[in-house]
Amino acid sequence: MNDDLEREDIDFEPEDELGDVGAAKAKLKKLRDELEKAKKERQEYLDGWQRAKADMVNSRQELLHQAKRTGERAVESFVEDLLPALDGFDMAAGSPTWESVAPEWRTGVDLIRNQILDALARNGIERFGKAGEKFDHRQHEAVEETEEVPGEPGTVFRIMRYGYKIGERVLRPAQVIVKK
Repeated sequence: MNDDLEREDIDFEPEDELGDVGAAKAKLKKLRDELEKAKKERQEYLDGWQRAKADMVNSRQELLHQAKRTGERAVESFVEDLLPALDGFDMAAGSPTWESVAPEWRTGVDLIRNQILDALARNGIERFGKAGEKFDHRQHEAVEETEEVPGEPGTVFRIMRYGYKIGERVLRPAQVIVKK
C-alpha cells in the first residue's frame, strides 16, 4: 500500500516520452534505489560530522585543561624557586643578630618580605604553619619530637620552616618540632 502512495506522488513526464510501463517501473526503481542510497550517505555523513564535532569539543576541552595545568605548573615552579629567598628572610629575622640591625633596616626588610607574601597570597599561594596547631602529616614534616616543652602531645611546638600550598595542594610541607 505504501508503494502505491509513493507511485502516486511521483509525477513523470507525459507517457509518450517514457515509453512503456516496464520502462517507467524500471526508472521508478532506479530513482528509489538512488534515493535510498542518498539517505544512507546522508546518514553516514551526519554521523561522521557528529563524531567529528564531538571529537573537536573533547579536544578543545583537553587543550584548555592542559593549558590550565601548564600554567599551574609554571606558577608552582616559580614559587618553589622563590621559597628559599623567603626562608632567608625568615632565618634573618629569627637570628639573634637581627635585633642589633638598625630598626629602619629591619622595617624595610620586613616590608619587602610582606610584599612577597602578599603577592603570593593574591595568586592563591597560602603560607601555613604555626605553633600550637595540631600536627598533620599531610602538611607538616616533623624534624624533631620533644617532651621538654609545655603543650599537648601531637601539637606543633615550633616552626623550623614554613609550608606553602595552593588550594589544597601542598607545595612544600612545614618543617616543625612536635610535642611528643
